[in-house]
Amino acid sequence: MSNIMLSVSSLNEQIKTLLETTFEFVSVEGELSRITKHGSGHIYFTLKDSDSTIKCVMFKGNAARLKFSLEEGAHIVLHGALSLYKPRGEYQINAFSAEPYGQGALALSFEQLKKKLEEKGYFDPSRKKSFPKFPNRLGLITSATGAALQDMQRVASQRWPLVQLFVHDVLVQGPSAAGMIANALRSADTKEYDAIIVGRGGGSIEDLWPFNEEIVADALFGMKTPVVSAVGHEIDWVISDFVSDLRAPTPSAAMQMLLPDRNEMIQSIDEMRYSAYGMITQRLERKREQLLSMQEAFKRHGVEHRLSVQREQLLELRERLKAQIRITLDRATREIIPIKERLIQNMESLLRQKRSLILQLNEAYEAQNPKHKNKRGFAQIAREGNVIDLDALSVGDRFDAMNERRIVRSEVVEIAII
Repeated sequence: MSNIMLSVSSLNEQIKTLLETTFEFVSVEGELSRITKHGSGHIYFTLKDSDSTIKCVMFKGNAARLKFSLEEGAHIVLHGALSLYKPRGEYQINAFSAEPYGQGALALSFEQLKKKLEEKGYFDPSRKKSFPKFPNRLGLITSATGAALQDMQRVASQRWPLVQLFVHDVLVQGPSAAGMIANALRSADTKEYDAIIVGRGGGSIEDLWPFNEEIVADALFGMKTPVVSAVGHEIDWVISDFVSDLRAPTPSAAMQMLLPDRNEMIQSIDEMRYSAYGMITQRLERKREQLLSMQEAFKRHGVEHRLSVQREQLLELRERLKAQIRITLDRATREIIPIKERLIQNMESLLRQKRSLILQLNEAYEAQNPKHKNKRGFAQIAREGNVIDLDALSVGDRFDAMNERRIVRSEVVEIAII
């Protein structure tokens, strides 16, 4: 048998061809180890069991389709093909897909993302926003052709017709749905809605999966407007339910939770009206009683009453004054009679005295009247109109000497004693 001389590259090429044609599709169970996620998007790792290991690679395109994260020590089933890396002569599994051993990939991915977001604080109750009691504008992020939108519109028209609904049409399943939902959330957050509902009707876990994507969770976490997650049915739970401010079991239930019931409001308004009417009636009755009491008090203490009292007091004082005056006049009348009699007596006595005095004075005057002085050389002496005696004069005094016919003005120049 002749020996064929091969180069290393040629040998590796033949081995590569043999491996890739013989093991073009394999499914291998094992434990993940030495996981390296390259910046290019490729993932390099080792699959091992208790006795052996084999290197594996999952290129970017296949890695992007994974529904869960490859983690150290995870037990998985790897689907792919054997290939040889010629530069080093090492064979490896070129992995096309993977799934958790013993459970579905989607279920594992859900739990992994839920744990990750919970650790980041996405589910923290303290960050949950409150909803207005009477919303006027609601943003609806759902499919414009889906039954969920019709259910929400029907409930809104029956429950609270005043609300305005603004639909943001998006895909709610499929590979591009998560990106559209995230973009619609960010756009709706700028529209000044009172609240936003994001969701769809029921379906399989694959149908609901866009609401389990991290891109949707990130958009919900950054919302300023309160958001309700209304995906599927009561038994369906998705990541958006945990991140949103409120979870509704169905889209129609979201409308019931957000909007007031107009029938209840009408009933409440009627009850408030009756209650207010009763309260107003009672208050008016109390005020009427208070007014009557105040009117009575005003009559007792008001100006008219006080004037009336003062008028009565004035009339009483006037009558008392009249009575006092009458008493005083009667007393004075009784007292004035003897006074009048004494006065008359005194006046008569005084008149008699004055008549007697006048007679005396008249006689003295007549006795001193110059007319009755017929002696020759007789003259009466007076000074400043008063008759004086001759002895009252001193040297230098001026005096008048007069008789019945004339007055002579004289001055004393010398006094001789006889």
